[in-house]
Amino acid sequence: MSEDNTAEFDDGFVPSFSEAPLGAALGAVAAAMSAVGTAAIGALMLLIVADVIGRNFMNMPITGVSEIAARSVVAIVFLQVPAAILQKRLTRADFLVRRIERASPSAVSVLEAVFCIAGAVVFALVLWASWPKFIQSWHSAEFFGVQGVWTIPTWPFRAITVLGAFTAVLAALYRAVVELRGMGATK
Repeated sequence: MSEDNTAEFDDGFVPSFSEAPLGAALGAVAAAMSAVGTAAIGALMLLIVADVIGRNFMNMPITGVSEIAARSVVAIVFLQVPAAILQKRLTRADFLVRRIERASPSAVSVLEAVFCIAGAVVFALVLWASWPKFIQSWHSAEFFGVQGVWTIPTWPFRAITVLGAFTAVLAALYRAVVELRGMGATK
């Protein structure tokens, strides 16, 4: 493959298997999770619109929409954050990074690596705090909603948090390694 073709497909998200099998597998998992998160956003929007129409035009609100929305937003974030990490699309001051990059590309690589390591630590702490709650909700059949009216189990949402945090840790560590290797290549 020529350099032109390589640059065309090199989006920094799913490396080719020959270059980085771990990165490609991690990228594929993150992309699948992000796709599920995107579908969940669409489903949540449809649910909210249906509730508004039912509530305002037919006097028939959909029970549990606020509870589903509250839990779904958190789940969507954890489904999409690993892909955001791999794509370098987390919130940052790009204008500052670009200025530093002009002066020293290796300094940006170090900054990105430190940022990724800090992210890995934060998501590891989220994982550490979420795991016991997931296990407890699984064993106790914990639910949210109003018993006798409408309930939904808590464990799927807690499982998404655990899976998302775990994948985010792997994605952040992978990005840190990529940045540090890139720093060695720019010298």
